[in-house]
Amino acid sequence: MFFLEKNKNNNDNFIKIAALLIHAAKIDQDYTNLEKKIIEQTIINLGAKEDDLEFIMKKANEIEENSNQILDFTREVKSLENEKKIKIIETLWKIIYSNKEADIFETNLMRRLGGLLYIDNKTLGDIKEKIKKNIL
Repeated sequence: MFFLEKNKNNNDNFIKIAALLIHAAKIDQDYTNLEKKIIEQTIINLGAKEDDLEFIMKKANEIEENSNQILDFTREVKSLENEKKIKIIETLWKIIYSNKEADIFETNLMRRLGGLLYIDNKTLGDIKEKIKKNIL
């Protein structure tokens, strides 16, 4: 298990985090199977049961499609410890660079998320460079 404690309401936590990740994947208008696999693997690594994954992803997609602002997705992540937020930021950069480049909408999203999640620009940039180096 990555970092979330198991409890009866955990699927709600996983759904909200998955919705944020899906939003990042869709922001360039090209939600790929690779991005979906990165999201699913992250949710499993966070501690979700594989049996619940289809339900989590379905509900996360519904939430993402029916929301018009990223604040709806950041509340869950914002309350996590800094180390845990860093893991989510790493996953977001992996999603963005899964197609080998970041467009202006994706980089703008990450700047906004950095502020909303209280991640400073240096840390955000360091994570970005680490992921780029590993992917590219």
